[in-house]
Amino acid sequence: MDDFLRLSAATGRFTYGAPRAFSFGDEGRLLWFLRSSGPTDPLDSLWVLDTASGAETLLADPRTLPGGALPTAERRLRERIRLVAAGIGSYALSGDGRRAVFALHGRLYEVASDGAAPPRELPAAGPAMDPRPNADGSRVAYVTADALHTVPGGRVSPDDGARWGVAEFAAAEELDRDRGHWWSPDGETLLAARVDESALGRRWIGDPAHPELPVEDFAYPQAGGPNADVQLWVLGPGGDRVRLDWDAATYPYVSDAAWESAGEILLTVQDRLQQTVLLLGADPVTGATRELSRTTHPRWVDPLPGTPMRLPDGRMLTAADTPDGAARALALDGKLLTGSDVQVRRVAGLHEGLILIEAGQRDPAEQQVLLLDPGSGGLTALADGPGVHTVLASSGALLLTSADADGIRRGVRTADGREFSPADLAEPLPHRVVPVLERVTEHRVPTALVLPRGHVPGTRLPVLVDGYGGPGFQDVSAEPRRWQHRQWWADQGFAVVTVDNRGTPYVSPAHTHAMYRGFSEVTLEDQAAALQELGARHRDLDLTRVGVRGWSYGGYLAALAVLRRPDLFHAAAAGAAPTDFRYYDTAYTERYLGLPQEHPEVYERDSLIPDAPRLTRPLLLITGLADDNVHPSHTLRLSRALTDAGRPHRLLALPGVTHMTPGGTREKVMLQELDFFRRELRV
Repeated sequence: MDDFLRLSAATGRFTYGAPRAFSFGDEGRLLWFLRSSGPTDPLDSLWVLDTASGAETLLADPRTLPGGALPTAERRLRERIRLVAAGIGSYALSGDGRRAVFALHGRLYEVASDGAAPPRELPAAGPAMDPRPNADGSRVAYVTADALHTVPGGRVSPDDGARWGVAEFAAAEELDRDRGHWWSPDGETLLAARVDESALGRRWIGDPAHPELPVEDFAYPQAGGPNADVQLWVLGPGGDRVRLDWDAATYPYVSDAAWESAGEILLTVQDRLQQTVLLLGADPVTGATRELSRTTHPRWVDPLPGTPMRLPDGRMLTAADTPDGAARALALDGKLLTGSDVQVRRVAGLHEGLILIEAGQRDPAEQQVLLLDPGSGGLTALADGPGVHTVLASSGALLLTSADADGIRRGVRTADGREFSPADLAEPLPHRVVPVLERVTEHRVPTALVLPRGHVPGTRLPVLVDGYGGPGFQDVSAEPRRWQHRQWWADQGFAVVTVDNRGTPYVSPAHTHAMYRGFSEVTLEDQAAALQELGARHRDLDLTRVGVRGWSYGGYLAALAVLRRPDLFHAAAAGAAPTDFRYYDTAYTERYLGLPQEHPEVYERDSLIPDAPRLTRPLLLITGLADDNVHPSHTLRLSRALTDAGRPHRLLALPGVTHMTPGGTREKVMLQELDFFRRELRV
């Protein structure tokens, strides 16, 4: 392994030592976060920064606490939320933000912000996960063995065969809801999710390298099949139970829930195809619900984090598209508040009576932090320099993060104007990469080009298309970490091309919704057209030698490219590719493709299995055999179809490796891919 890959593996892809998981507490006076001790330390500890003094205090170091294995449920939740760090994975604050609780190796701990005492272990009924303190920190709710408990207090959920207090697979993987229980403001009552997965099929994961170990199984909501039955219950003191009542048959997905006050719960629900999103107000005493807002779209409602939201004056802030389809906008009580000149990406809350948003006003690769006046619609920039800016707000305090080619910087601004920066102990990024960004084709598709350092103009280079291409993820961004590995690929002798084809976010609603009822045609059409136009603009790109690589949807794109466009793509490394979306999950797949029983032709058209006999180009298939997201059966089905058709290919199966390829696995696989592309593209 060369020096760059060795450093990437040792530093967790340059993330170890960087602060993360920020939360404000004590009315903005405290900033809590997780951070390891340095660039090669994978174990995150819990820290707090006091904005009164700027002092940082280490509150909990996992090395000083008993070790052990992660409970299976916690390990799977970390996989759902793509958490690669070890040590303390997450924490939750009491209502006043002065105490935190966390789980480590199945044990429960609480710690105070003053750091006067080490973390105190709390008694638990079994291996614990997802602890949440009530308002004053006097009780902690947690989950063990799929049951909801409190300490003190014991079990609070009934023993009825369901899973209580957790997020089901679809919610955690696809709907951005990774929790399943919430304390009431008075700290006496819990809102809890009841998840019945008895109708779902089971998926199995085993390790062929260790046949003596038992396999694991889990419930999986396969496209076209049943979903988990999710209910919300109010569990009161003394065993009182009230079920929240809404039309769950029509709106089965719960994408958010929270207590608005002691007398009202807010929940966001969606229909199965996610074309209608409702914000409901619920009475915790009777369980009755009423509709507060409704957001609809004829294709699907693209999630806009932070919405729907009720403002303090009662008005409803919802997502909307501008009439020309050019921008993702906000509407206040149904009236557009922003126009076609701003792409709203997230509502971060309120600040000084204004709406705090993250949005794009220029190139889609950049993002600004803006204040939006709900009265006039006027915009004021808080962070708008080149790059990607994000924000966290609480009680007048702000945490602003800015990322560009020079690195990542974070700064806290207090309500009275003081500024602090939490220490970043991560390895500095090895390369300063400024990709060539261009909008190409009639669709103005965003693209990026990275050339070898020291490239001599006039030197022809084989091309490596490296990207994702699927919905929900933007590749062409000014965020600097994502270009480090692409610069490494370029330095191996490639011109690296990345394309955000139609279907990817942050260009326009029309751009995003172009994937409706079909992945393959739009993805491949845009990738091919963009590559050809870039080749015409940049004569050093040798389009007679084009490789393509990717992971997950990017793996699907890579295999798709050599199967259907061998005239343009000459070799592919396809990692963790969902080769047939009939076998992928409900919430993701049906959002874009509809139900397979209603649109079988869409699923057949997007499946790679029928294309197997057409393979004429070198194809390297890669899969982690412990992948519970894109199950290894996807890759193995395609490999079997290729074998049956007599089409030579290579298969790299990785025992014990999950979808996230942790622990240096990604870097080791990159070496295998490099050898493959060097040979097949004559580098």
